[in-house]
Amino acid sequence: MKTFCLFLINFTLIAAFAFGQSNDDMEIRKLEKLWTELLDKGDTTLLLEIWSENYVVNNPNGKIVTPKEIVALMKGGHKFPAVKRIIENITFNQDIAIVMGKELQQPSNMNPNSEEWIPRRFTNVWIKTKSGWHLAARQSSKVFTD
Repeated sequence: MKTFCLFLINFTLIAAFAFGQSNDDMEIRKLEKLWTELLDKGDTTLLLEIWSENYVVNNPNGKIVTPKEIVALMKGGHKFPAVKRIIENITFNQDIAIVMGKELQQPSNMNPNSEEWIPRRFTNVWIKTKSGWHLAARQSSKVFTD
């Protein structure tokens, strides 16, 4: 009986660890997917709701940009290339979530073959407020291979 109880406790702990995600973790994963889709669609209205008031981006070209600049680009007809993002880690520090991973950016020639897409690394910083999670900062860098 004692062995069975230990087995049951261990199984429960392993299952909780393997399958359990916090509500915040699941919310951040959903928001990461959503804001990427909104960027693809060019939906500046909803993007501005997701981005914090002081959202800032250090883009792969090394330029720091703000929502005002991003929205102006989009309203001017700029379409961002598609991106496939793979989250490798989410770290929570109180009301801050730091998301890190890799992403593949479709080349400017819009080549649909994802094996030829441009590899990048990213870090996104989310802040939890009374109204929910908001993307506060983003950094993305091209990965150079030797």
